[in-house]
Amino acid sequence: MSTDNASSDPDGPKNHRTIDRVTQILEEVVYHPGINFTELARALGAPKSSVHGFVRGLQAKGWLYEVDHRFYLGPAIYGLTLASGNIRAGQVSQADLDALHRDTGMTASLGVEAGEHLIYIGESGMDALTGFGARTNIRRRLLSTAGGKALLAAMPDAKRDSYLRRQQAENPEGVSEFLAEFADIRKTGVARNFRHHGTQIAFATVVTNPVGEPVAAAIVFGQTAEFQRRETRIRKTLLKHAASWSQEQTSPREPI
Repeated sequence: MSTDNASSDPDGPKNHRTIDRVTQILEEVVYHPGINFTELARALGAPKSSVHGFVRGLQAKGWLYEVDHRFYLGPAIYGLTLASGNIRAGQVSQADLDALHRDTGMTASLGVEAGEHLIYIGESGMDALTGFGARTNIRRRLLSTAGGKALLAAMPDAKRDSYLRRQQAENPEGVSEFLAEFADIRKTGVARNFRHHGTQIAFATVVTNPVGEPVAAAIVFGQTAEFQRRETRIRKTLLKHAASWSQEQTSPREPI
């Protein structure tokens, strides 16, 4: 353990070698999402064997996840986000999602950006089959979801362009489709997506924090044959609910 103190108080906070290494790994992934193992070990200035153990431990507990040998923040981070981050306890509750489900008749979900994915952190109204799919695949590519498209459209230009450049090589059709939809998403505030060969339709819009920063996506989805004819009404209802969540104060109450 390091003998460096955070203050002159001998009983005050002290650095700890293990804690320092774990927090440095998390910070590197925060500031460099998609960092690979070699880059991570180099940034830490530590033996790969040592870093490997820490990384695997963080993955096991859901703090990190790996896609194509690159690391991103895991869903455990976003559970804490609900309580103490941008989406705080009380801003979006289970009752909020239940109300959105009731007013649209569609399954309602809340998703957050995690690296290059959308992670679902709350839902209301899922049937057994849809619920199974959502719980077994909580991470979806941003370009393949309505929620991801809504968040992409709300991103700063430089961040969005960087993401699209990375996706161009492996998913050119997805990039092209998003670019064709971009102007409409920005104009209306709502993104639309089809899944399962067009049989399922989804609509999404961003949820902002009290200072107007996008922090999540509110998503509703259901069978295309049933809900597409009600699209105009569903869009208005979705926007109304998300706007009310964005304006709510973060007074303590039961979070998702």
